[in-house]
Amino acid sequence: MKESYDVVVIGAGPAGLASAIEAKKSGADKVLVIERDREPGGILLQCIHNGFGLHTFKEDLPGPAYAQRFIDEAASVGVDLLLDTMVMEVSEERQLWLSSASKGYFSLDAKAVVLAMGCRERTRAQIRIPGMRPSGVFTAGTAQRWVNVEGYMPGKRFVILGSGDIGMIMARRLTLEGAKVESVLEVQNYLSGLMRNYVQCLEDWNVPLHLRHTVKRVIGKNRVEAVEAVAVDEKWQFIPGTERIIPCDTLLLSVGLIPENELSKKAGVRLDPITGGPVVDQNFQTNLAGVFAAGNVVHVYDLVDYVSEAGDQAGKAAALFAQSLLTPAKKTIPVKAGKNVRYVVPHTLDPLALEKEDIVLQCRVSQPIEEDVWFEVRNETQSIVRRSDRYARPGEMVSVKLTPSMFADVMQADALTLDIYAKSEA
Repeated sequence: MKESYDVVVIGAGPAGLASAIEAKKSGADKVLVIERDREPGGILLQCIHNGFGLHTFKEDLPGPAYAQRFIDEAASVGVDLLLDTMVMEVSEERQLWLSSASKGYFSLDAKAVVLAMGCRERTRAQIRIPGMRPSGVFTAGTAQRWVNVEGYMPGKRFVILGSGDIGMIMARRLTLEGAKVESVLEVQNYLSGLMRNYVQCLEDWNVPLHLRHTVKRVIGKNRVEAVEAVAVDEKWQFIPGTERIIPCDTLLLSVGLIPENELSKKAGVRLDPITGGPVVDQNFQTNLAGVFAAGNVVHVYDLVDYVSEAGDQAGKAAALFAQSLLTPAKKTIPVKAGKNVRYVVPHTLDPLALEKEDIVLQCRVSQPIEEDVWFEVRNETQSIVRRSDRYARPGEMVSVKLTPSMFADVMQADALTLDIYAKSEA
């Protein structure tokens, strides 16, 4: 251990490992990754299904194999790794306070910090499901850990609330292990995860999905005995007379992910109220100079390959900052969420950065559009870029690229707005 580092990355998941590797490649001499778990890899270690690496490696890999590629590369380029250690606090001056069983309570300094703590699942308490508090109510990620890593089955007969990707993947996994998945209930009138997971994990395994349905109450005192399902209207109000009892011994919750930002708040990082993650610029730098954020800690991605790409960008920028090579922005332009857009990342950009390289705007739509659709970025007076696609869905992240050819139009803007709308509305 050293007392100071050029770049310190908090979190050894896909974003953190990618950040550290790219920081090292970009000239940072001393790079450290701090991980609270006993081994690097993050959530990927329990994701034994395929589907990782198609963009990054042009291969179809399971989660642990994808993580191992980055773990091996981090070791080969000389990244230091500190495991089983909690970061307790990060100051605005980039001093970190840490705690571990082996070293106790200690501190170190960094020229640049990358926040890559990932995200966590919403729990029953956060969505306020009525009923007793029996055993047998788990988040889908907890069940995934039990089955894939620990070798335990949490139940035999399941209901899954929420059509998030982890929940749908666990519907297939539990079925393969001999369990019965009675139903997946989704309060929205659309899928909240990827369509490919619906097809491969629910449709292919005859698991029924009920949209505009939720759990009204959990039945059971010591162990879950059943759930009462109910249909809801467009305002999520229960529709009387639609209640039905579904016998089960386990309820899994796949009701959304929240960026893990307690450290960010304590440090004074400004957070986006929509995403729950830091407000960042095109370099993934926060409002605190030298503090960057990458991956699911900023906003929840749909594919891990894109998480790694964000880590690359943040790590490179952190290394440049540590070497005093990152030029402060002379002008900052806000990027606003327009028609049918929940949020946009980055939140601000330096137009001068567009002279040298592309800037990719990422967002999610508020409502699905199941027809030909326009993605349009405009300034106050004109459209800067417009591209089309066959559809836009909340479960799938949307990207729009700004290129150096658009520099003049971006440079004269006071703000940029991203709109997404059906071509029939144009």
